[in-house]
Amino acid sequence: MEFNEKLQQLRKQNNLTQEQLAEQLYVSRTAVSKWESGKGYPNIESLKCLSKVFSVSIDELLSGNELITLAESENRSNINKINNLMYGILDLMAIAFIFLPFYGQQEGDFIRSVTLLAYSDTPEIIRTSYFVILILMGMLGAVELAIQFIASENGLRASKTCSIILQTLAILIFIMTRQPYLTAFLFMLLMIKVALLIKGNPKW
Repeated sequence: MEFNEKLQQLRKQNNLTQEQLAEQLYVSRTAVSKWESGKGYPNIESLKCLSKVFSVSIDELLSGNELITLAESENRSNINKINNLMYGILDLMAIAFIFLPFYGQQEGDFIRSVTLLAYSDTPEIIRTSYFVILILMGMLGAVELAIQFIASENGLRASKTCSIILQTLAILIFIMTRQPYLTAFLFMLLMIKVALLIKGNPKW
């Protein structure tokens, strides 16, 4: 007997509706419905709760193949969560580029590295554009971290797409205005983000 059939049988034997079972497991009724229709499996925590509610072992709920499938799914989910967290942190790091000495300023015969706050060797409109794009990248990183708490796949996908576009634009701006250090760092971060994106979402 498959997991979905066992779950349905156990629920009915205990005279529970899907809504009542969902309340005991602290999940939505839709999640229980999905499990019973064979369209997915609960995570490890929900499985432990199911085991306790019905007084059965996890081995009794799942077959060997189902346990392997669940373990693989849980592992992929954990890797994706870590990747998403790193992605948001990498974007948030853009704020640090305002305070790091990555900007070459001419002083006599020498070029000194200064922070963006002290940088004045460029027209004000370009300096302002640096601030704007770095702050936007940092804000996008904060949004990406916040989206993870509401577990919105569409939101994460959209924010990652915006992140790639924004960072590519930033790299082009810094190339055109001759900021080699910052361009190199941003390009390196972009490559890391692309690698995380491909690793976490092989269908992209």
